[in-house]
Amino acid sequence: MILQILLPIVGTLLFYILFHASQIIYRNLSSPLRYIGGPKNHSIIFGNMKQMGDDAYLTTKWRAQYGPIFRFRGPFSMNELHTSDIKSVNHIVTNPTIYQKPKTMLASAAHLLGGGILSVESDEHKRHRRALNPAFGVSQIRQVTEIFNEKGVQLRELWNRELSQSNGGKIEIEVLSWMRRLTLDVIGQAGFNYQFNALEPKGKPNELSEVFSELFHSPHANSYARYRIAQAIIPLLKFIPGPGYNVVLAARHRMLGIGRQIVSASKAKILATPEEKTLTGKRDLLSTLLKANLSTAIPDTQRLNDREVIAQIPNFFLAGHETTSSAVSWALYALSEHPLVQKALREELLSLPTDNPTMDELNALPYLEQVVRETMRVHAPAVFTQRIAVADDVLPLSKPYIDKDGKSHDSLAIAKGQMIHIPILAINTDPEIWGDDAAQFKPERWENLPESVSVVPGVWANLFTFFAGPHNCIGFRFSLAELKALLFILIRAFEFEPAVAKGDIIRVTTGLLQRPTVRGKGHHGSGLPLMVRQYNAAEQ
Repeated sequence: MILQILLPIVGTLLFYILFHASQIIYRNLSSPLRYIGGPKNHSIIFGNMKQMGDDAYLTTKWRAQYGPIFRFRGPFSMNELHTSDIKSVNHIVTNPTIYQKPKTMLASAAHLLGGGILSVESDEHKRHRRALNPAFGVSQIRQVTEIFNEKGVQLRELWNRELSQSNGGKIEIEVLSWMRRLTLDVIGQAGFNYQFNALEPKGKPNELSEVFSELFHSPHANSYARYRIAQAIIPLLKFIPGPGYNVVLAARHRMLGIGRQIVSASKAKILATPEEKTLTGKRDLLSTLLKANLSTAIPDTQRLNDREVIAQIPNFFLAGHETTSSAVSWALYALSEHPLVQKALREELLSLPTDNPTMDELNALPYLEQVVRETMRVHAPAVFTQRIAVADDVLPLSKPYIDKDGKSHDSLAIAKGQMIHIPILAINTDPEIWGDDAAQFKPERWENLPESVSVVPGVWANLFTFFAGPHNCIGFRFSLAELKALLFILIRAFEFEPAVAKGDIIRVTTGLLQRPTVRGKGHHGSGLPLMVRQYNAAEQ
C-alpha cells in the first residue's frame, strides 16, 4: 500500500528534476556565452555561488584573469554572465523593459519580506514607487534629520559612559553591533514613529534585531541565503524546511506583525483628523506615505491597499537598517585607518557650533561630502545585483572581448532568459574608470575626478552604489543624511583607531550585502572592533 503511494510521488519528483535538468543543459549548450571564458564549474548544485559567498574577493580575482566580461555558473550550474563593462551596464540600466529583476530575486525578497517594492516589477513597481515617492522627498528627509541627530547623541552618551569607567582612556568597541542597534532605532522612529529602544542599555533583547543578526551576521547566513535562492528557483522547495526556514518565518512574521500595528495606529490617527488628512508634528516616513496614499487626488488604480502598505515596512527595515549600519561602520573603519583624514574631517565638523545640524548644514560641509562619497564608493553596502533578459538582445561593449577561439567581438548576443550579474562594487572601484588608485580610500580624489567617471550610471555622485534607472534606491537621500548626521556626532566626540593589525578587517557577503569582519573569523559571523577614546581638543 505504502509502495503504491510512494512510487507515483517519487516518479513525479524524478520527472520534475529531469525536466528542469534537461532545460538547463540545453540552455547552456545553446547559449552564446558558451564561447566566453570563465572559471570552472565548482558544483553541479551550487555552481560557483558557494565559492563566491565564501570569498568576497573572488569575482575581483576572476575579473583580473578574464576581464570585465566572463561566464560563471549559478545555482544548478546555469550559465550566468558577469559584466562590469560600463557600456553594457549602461545599456542594461537604460532598457528596463528588456532587463528586469529575475523572478528568483523577486520571489526570494517576497519570501523574506512578504511583498513590497523590492518584490515587484514593471507596472506594479511603478505604482508602488509612485506611492512611496512623497515619503522620500527632500523636504521629508529634511524633517527626519533631527531624529538622526537625536539617536547619534544618545549613542555618544552611552559610549562616554563606558569610557568614563575605563582606566586607560580608550576602550575597544565592537562598532558594527552598535551601529545595527542605532540604525534599528532610527528606522523605527524616523520611518514609522515606532520605538524599538534597541539602544536602551537595560532594555530587553530586541526580537527583530536578533533574527536579523541570525539571518545576515551568523556563521550560517550564507547557507540561509543559498537556500532562499534555491526555493525561488524550485518552488517545490518552499514546502521543505531547510537551512534558515524557521529564522526566515520568524523574521517575516515579526516584521509584518509590527507593520500591522504601526499602519493600523497611524491610519486611525489620520482618519480621525477633521482637516484634510494631516498629521501635525509627525516626522516619520509612514505618516507621509499614508497621507499621500489616502488623498482623494489619487485614482484608486494607483492607490496602495492596506496589505501593500504593510508590506513596505519590512522593506524599510532591511534597507534602512542593514545597509546603513554597514555604511557607517565602514566609514568609521576607513577613518581609523586614515588618521589625517579623520583629523581634517573633525576640524571641519567642529566649525559648526551645534549638536543638531540641519540637512542643509550637513550638505554644505565639503569635506564631509567627500568622505561620504568615498565611503560609499569603496564600501558600497550592496556588492552586486542581477537582471534577466526577458527578450533576445545584443549588448554593446566598450572594448572587444576575445572568445575561446581567439576571435574578437565588439558586442555580445544575449538570449531570452539569460541571467546577468552586475557587480556594483567592481564598477565603483574599476581602475580603468577611477585610476590606478581606485581601490584606495582617498576623499581628496573628489576634488579632481577623471573624465571617465562621467560614464558611470547612477542616481547620485556618478556612483553605482544606489544603482540607476527605475530601480534606483528610493531611500538614498535618507541613507546619506543619516550617514552624515551620525559621522557629525561621533567624529566630533571620539577618536577612532584600529583594534587589529592592518589588513585584518575584511568584508564578507550574505546574498547581495556585505559587511566587515575580522580576518579568520568569517565563519563566525561579522563584526568591527575599533579602539575608541574621547576627543580632547586641549591635547591636540
